[in-house]
Amino acid sequence: MNQILILSLLVSHLLLLSSTIITPADAAGGRWKLLQRSIGISAMHMQLLHNDRVVIFDRTEFGPSKLILPAGKCANNPNDLAAGDCTAHSAEYDVKTNTVRPLLLQTNVWCSSGSVFPDGRLVQTGGFSTGERKVRSFGPCDGCDWQEADGLLAPRWYATNHILPDGRQIIIGGRQQFNYEFYPKSPSSNNLHNLPFLSQTNDPGLENNLYPFVFLNVDGNLFIFANNRAILFDYVKDVVVKTYPQIPGGDPRSYPSSGSAVLLPLKSPVEAEVLVCGGAPKGAVTQAVNGKFVKALNTCGRLKITDASPQWVMETMPQARVMGDMILLPNGNVLIINGASAGTAGWENGRDPVLSPIIYQPENRIGTRFQVQTQAAIPRMYHSSAILLRDGRILVGGSNPHAFYNLTGVLYPTELSLEIFKPSYLNPEFSNVRPKNIVAIPQNKIGYKQQLGIRFSIGGKLHENTVAVTMVAPPFTTHSFAMNQRLLVLARGKITPIGKSAYQVQVTTPESGQLTPAGYYLLFVVHQDIPGTGIWVHIQ
Repeated sequence: MNQILILSLLVSHLLLLSSTIITPADAAGGRWKLLQRSIGISAMHMQLLHNDRVVIFDRTEFGPSKLILPAGKCANNPNDLAAGDCTAHSAEYDVKTNTVRPLLLQTNVWCSSGSVFPDGRLVQTGGFSTGERKVRSFGPCDGCDWQEADGLLAPRWYATNHILPDGRQIIIGGRQQFNYEFYPKSPSSNNLHNLPFLSQTNDPGLENNLYPFVFLNVDGNLFIFANNRAILFDYVKDVVVKTYPQIPGGDPRSYPSSGSAVLLPLKSPVEAEVLVCGGAPKGAVTQAVNGKFVKALNTCGRLKITDASPQWVMETMPQARVMGDMILLPNGNVLIINGASAGTAGWENGRDPVLSPIIYQPENRIGTRFQVQTQAAIPRMYHSSAILLRDGRILVGGSNPHAFYNLTGVLYPTELSLEIFKPSYLNPEFSNVRPKNIVAIPQNKIGYKQQLGIRFSIGGKLHENTVAVTMVAPPFTTHSFAMNQRLLVLARGKITPIGKSAYQVQVTTPESGQLTPAGYYLLFVVHQDIPGTGIWVHIQ
């Protein structure tokens, strides 16, 4: 081969590379970073608020924590075992400063649930013992603390909450509660409503239907998955609209056989799909209690819940996983993180931590959707959690498979640490394609069916057909389920250059609260699968 031919081939190869669109899949793996060795409590529950602070809490009966309350503050509820405890069991984590502020709880929030109201307040319900009928609200504001009051008609322990199009939240299930209720109360909604589906999915002595997976469908009804099957439920008329097929294999996916689930990105006002992953085989709970830890499930089921005759499509994960968290990423992919490969949820019932997260790419063909990521150094077992932050990082914390704080001398010590997982879309090599300087025109307060201009800049060449704008509802995350989590891909119009490397993309906001309940959302511009830092928008 002569030198001219070699040179010609080299030039052709370089030209081909220069025209290739690079995506995060070409640099898979992600990176881990420890934020704090100890925040003093274990992150059993987490919620990001629109001031970029995260509310974290565990359980008041764990014993004294490592986070001291301000002078003069102590738990003083005479009915709670924590009475006289001057340590915190809740904290506000400031993402920007990487600092923690202790918060005071008077009732037990263990295994509780919550939603963010349209005005941005976290309204959180239930728990154990003194907390089982409580309603608590928090900020966001500088220096504020929990407000607690009676407010529930039934004890809610291991229940699921979902925000509704009218601004209320529905609270579904809980231990031995085969019913639902609404909050706030009104003369027309101050009742308990029976939900036979919850008793039908209850395995005697095992349950396997707690923390049901609940999603607001595009038609305004609720998709409710418990144990190994699901219904579409009209909560206005109190009727089951549709009964879905049992997930193939029939193994339980709900707590304590804890799999996880997400509503996949919504791209259409008439179509919706749900993805359920992991869990534990039938009988695994009993065997774990007896000291035998069965391999977790390695399958996912995907169901188009809006189809006339929907059928589950099954896929196999690279690893078996129970107690995992499923988090929607700004580019529409799903991160599966935390958990174990054997056993179940519950005190001391899990074994063999799964240290490698997985990214699921729903637009890929079957067989190419899963991508294994870089291993973590810290096991995140029972009572761990994860949430998406505004800059696209994932905040990871918690893990306490013990009845109390147990920091040494055990197989999986109580974890008080916080760390970050950075998906590969945050790698430095994507700097030139990453959207920056994102601004909503005319403002960050938006309405439904509104034309909106989103301004952004790109350091390198713009590939117009790869630009998307997404809106993400930050979830309340606990026990392997992210309540209220949803991602919408906004209808996109033309892209107009407005300066050097600067552009404006025209989008249309969702058409109703059935698609997007009122409240605060993170809005992202995505280019070549690379999201920029999100901005907060308030839709109402």
